[in-house]
Amino acid sequence: MAAKYRSLMEPDPRFTLANERTFLTWLSTSLALSAGGVAMAAVPADVFVPWLRTTLAVVLVTLSALAAGMAYPRWRSIQRALRQQTSLPPPALAPIFGFGVAAVAVLALVLILLAA
Repeated sequence: MAAKYRSLMEPDPRFTLANERTFLTWLSTSLALSAGGVAMAAVPADVFVPWLRTTLAVVLVTLSALAAGMAYPRWRSIQRALRQQTSLPPPALAPIFGFGVAAVAVLALVLILLAA
């Protein structure tokens, strides 16, 4: 009976490990965004319009900070939902990252075309 009770409280290890992998993916995404922001800031001033280059770097590093800062709370809320067998929380940050990275890509494309 104790094993049956425990199975209701502990989520399937596969779900816990999948949640952990997602957490680590958010952290690696954060590192990639940060590296992109630093790389953009390091581009020589004569290559791109300086204020736009700085804006892109700031947006990338800000997205990096959001990804890193929200990774653990997201992991924790999903883990709690798994343990309580309730609905998973919606991915609230997904649109921010999707639109943020898309905006950076469009602005970078404009910079590349203007520099050509």
